[in-house]
Order: sequence, then structure tokens, then C-alpha cells
Amino acid sequence: MAAPLAPDERDAAVAGLIGWAVSADGKAIARTFKFGDFVEAFGFMAKVALAAEKIDHHPDWSNSYNRVEISLTSHDAGGVTRRDIDLAGTIDRLAGA
Repeated sequence: MAAPLAPDERDAAVAGLIGWAVSADGKAIARTFKFGDFVEAFGFMAKVALAAEKIDHHPDWSNSYNRVEISLTSHDAGGVTRRDIDLAGTIDRLAGA
């Protein structure tokens, strides 16, 4: 199990990502993605699901029509780890950010 990043490490890592923010409790990072329609949003979710499965690290997320809200945390570590930052970067690339 990886240790959670220290707040300054977490904040610096998130600053290098596009549109991600630290949750109010500091234990997760989150971002909302908007797409042209439901099919585009769902296709994005399928790509993220495959990438997440490869690294055995899965997002908490929800979908409403063309919007996908994603929250990343390492539940076993009790906060944000390097795995969350790396997955956020992968998600950004899949979104074309």
C-alpha cells in the first residue's frame, strides 16, 4: 500500500493537472468532464474503465447525460497517492485535454 501524499506534495501534483481540484477534506481529487452528448460521455467512461482496470485502480464517478464527474482517492491509503495523480493524467489524455 502506498502512503498518501503530504498536503504540499498533493497540491503541487494537482497544480500540474488540468481542471482537477482537491476535495474539501483533502482526501481526494476531482474533476468534471463535459461532452457533446451521452454517447461521447459513455465512450470516454469505457476508455477510462479499461485504463483503470489495467492498473487495478478505479475511480469513483457518476454520469448524467453528457457530464462525467470523477473523484480519485486511494481508499486503502486513506488519501491521495501517486497512483491517483498518475490516473488523473491518464484520464486527461483520454479526454483529449
